[in-house]
Amino acid sequence: MRRHRLRDHSINRLIPNMLTLTALCAGLTSVKFALTQKWELAVIAILVAALFDALDGRIARLLDSTSKFGAELDSLSDFISFGVAPALILYLWSLQDLGRIGWAISLLFSACMALRLARFNTKLDNADLPAWTSRFFTGVPAPAGAALALMPLVSSLGFHSNVFFSHPVVVGLVMIGVAGLMVSRIPTFSFKRVKVTQSMVLPAMLVATCLIAFLVSDPWDTILVLELSYLGSIPFSYRQYQRLQRQRSAPPTVTTDPLDADHL
Repeated sequence: MRRHRLRDHSINRLIPNMLTLTALCAGLTSVKFALTQKWELAVIAILVAALFDALDGRIARLLDSTSKFGAELDSLSDFISFGVAPALILYLWSLQDLGRIGWAISLLFSACMALRLARFNTKLDNADLPAWTSRFFTGVPAPAGAALALMPLVSSLGFHSNVFFSHPVVVGLVMIGVAGLMVSRIPTFSFKRVKVTQSMVLPAMLVATCLIAFLVSDPWDTILVLELSYLGSIPFSYRQYQRLQRQRSAPPTVTTDPLDADHL
């Protein structure tokens, strides 16, 4: 009987999965830092996980190595890095002072992240949606949800342990609000399809340089400004989505030829 050998894969096809596993390790490492109360490093580890999560999909498309296995691995990594790790970090940092209620809020956040990722996976094979819908997410995506949930911790680090931001009630309300945004049907911008025109290459590089400079010199305030800017973009994404949807559902305008009007 002839044996079927497993098909060999080139190293290029493994690179996206290796990046995904790196993001997973960074997310788990953030929990380790939280257990030793190294909150700055815990937040940085989540940001590193978000960076690798943004890279793996793009590199997979560039190398033409997208696969069902990679998509499933990416979802599992996202759940650990952006669903479980932030919930544990915030629980250890502040929510444990609320006792059972604090733990329930952490569970709620993780559950909403799982539901958000499951809904996203079910839409991957939906080819009936118009092309413009690829510019939007349904609800807040996983990395953005983790970043928004960590806003109280980032604010506390930026304002030198302000008591207001570290209050467990404030932290709990922020987590509940972000959990609701993740499972909501509010359209949010997807920056994966953003294309930079030739005339905007230099301005985009200047903006990126300024952003990196601010991140190096004043990281926590810069991260907080980025988080608030993302929140401020949600009303604009909702309005643009509604406008595109109205254009799609509007009946086509029919023009009548003046020559045909004589025969009516």
